[in-house]
Amino acid sequence: MENILVAGANGTTGKKIITLLESSQYFTPIAMVRKKEQQEQFEKRNIKTVLADLEEDVSQTTKNIDKVIFAAGSGGKKVKEVDENGAKKLIEASKNAKVKKFVMLSSMGADKPEEAEDLQEYLQAKHNADMYLRDSKLPFSIVRPGSLTDNQGKGKIELSEKLHKRGEISRDDVAQTLVRVLHDSAFVNETFEIIKGDTLIGKAIPN
Repeated sequence: MENILVAGANGTTGKKIITLLESSQYFTPIAMVRKKEQQEQFEKRNIKTVLADLEEDVSQTTKNIDKVIFAAGSGGKKVKEVDENGAKKLIEASKNAKVKKFVMLSSMGADKPEEAEDLQEYLQAKHNADMYLRDSKLPFSIVRPGSLTDNQGKGKIELSEKLHKRGEISRDDVAQTLVRVLHDSAFVNETFEIIKGDTLIGKAIPN
């Protein structure tokens, strides 16, 4: 079983990732949370937690961690501090701990933030974090979903390096995709976009 650190574990998508990892036969979730009161919900389920704030020092968070999923976000409030610099700090900590894979939850539009009609600052922060990860020499997968919804997941997606169209996708299916790419051979050092589609996630992302 590999230890998976989930940054943003208390977020809507983060909680779904933790639940998937909890029932996995390959992975053990470690929930990274910002506040003490967020730990209890995970500890009740015997899920280990790490207390750390992405605006502060995170160098200790990757001790005994095999892989990382970065699903943290500031919700548009502190995009430079959290979405960009927080990600960079965790990438550095992961490098120092020789983490085997870093899975980044990015966003469609992060490849060309200057062309976005809105959310430019957010997409620029995601872009900068993605580029930093690519240059880090860490094995990585960068996942760029379309607009996130709270609809029930279908377990099916459309996936391509560049989809050339907009679309939405449920957080359920995003979480499943992120967990799927944790496997060693899945999309190593690749960036791809996903929206809802007709291909089973297991088929779209072979192990």
